[in-house]
Amino acid sequence: MTKINQIISYLETEKTDVAVVSDPVTINYLTGFYSDPHERQMFLFIFTNHEPLLFVPALEVDRASAIVDFKVVGYIDSENPWEKIKAALPADSARKIAVEFDNLILTKYNGLRTVFEQAEFTNLTPCINRMRLIKSSDEIKKMFVAGEYADKAVKIGFDTISLDKTETDIIAQIDFGIKQLGYEMSFETMVLTGDNAANPHGIPGANKVENNALLLFDLGCMVNGYASDMTRTVAVGKPDQFKKDIYNLTLEAQRAALDFIKPGVTAHEVDRAAREVIEKAGYGDYFNHRLGHGIGMSVHEFPSIMEGNDMVIEEGMCFSVEPGIYIPGKVGVRIEDCGHVTKNGFEVFTSTSKDLLYFD
Repeated sequence: MTKINQIISYLETEKTDVAVVSDPVTINYLTGFYSDPHERQMFLFIFTNHEPLLFVPALEVDRASAIVDFKVVGYIDSENPWEKIKAALPADSARKIAVEFDNLILTKYNGLRTVFEQAEFTNLTPCINRMRLIKSSDEIKKMFVAGEYADKAVKIGFDTISLDKTETDIIAQIDFGIKQLGYEMSFETMVLTGDNAANPHGIPGANKVENNALLLFDLGCMVNGYASDMTRTVAVGKPDQFKKDIYNLTLEAQRAALDFIKPGVTAHEVDRAAREVIEKAGYGDYFNHRLGHGIGMSVHEFPSIMEGNDMVIEEGMCFSVEPGIYIPGKVGVRIEDCGHVTKNGFEVFTSTSKDLLYFD
């Protein structure tokens, strides 16, 4: 069954007439066509009783038509996109519409309301999340390749470490190096030195690499439509024993979770496996985020690996495992790998050492 047929089957089960897909990544997942329309409108319409229709900006019509095997309609900037959509849709009125509530901004929602004036709007997001949750063997192969490029990226960063370099100097070398290899970063690269790493989402800047401190790298690559995401924390000079102890505790927590993961346990239990290690050492208040997030065609996607989530872990799920300890003014450590759930455990996509590496 094709992915679009899976959507049609869902619509029939839910007695829904049309699915309206607005997230560019989901459109790519369903059709193989990707474009970021920015402020323009782009939708995939999937019907129970008609062929699908892809609505795109006019400048993308030729490229989209070469990829999909159904009707593509475009509009130029001077046209009203909602009137153009209404004219392009089948004449029979739709009574029930499924849209991606999690990815639909108010402007698009209001526009679709003018197209489907009398329809009931329901949420398509749970269906899409479920479809994207379990990765195929081909998808997992692509994610291993993306992981290999994350390893290459962090190696570029390691090779750039010097006390006369700033955080942004190192980021520039990483991003340029991956672009030279033909790919892009999957999100804005983070390199954080010393106390700046105590901010989980710290902002890199003109801070020079601090001596006798820890240096955090959080990065990923987008390769063949799939994302990687990895964090490593390394030592520069000779950090004190306290910093090394925090590093080793974070690594112990990650290993506890990685060893625990297998089909049948819950996301809550996976999070607790890591969190309990940190809590027992007295640093629970300094681990202030979930353990992990799903990953695939988006760097952050469903599900969340966190306390309170009783979703059962299944083979083929892909997500991050990234405990961290952030003590303001003292130290910040995070260690992250993404991987896939196997029949008996969890296999990570990245191979960069997690022993505490030292750089002069």
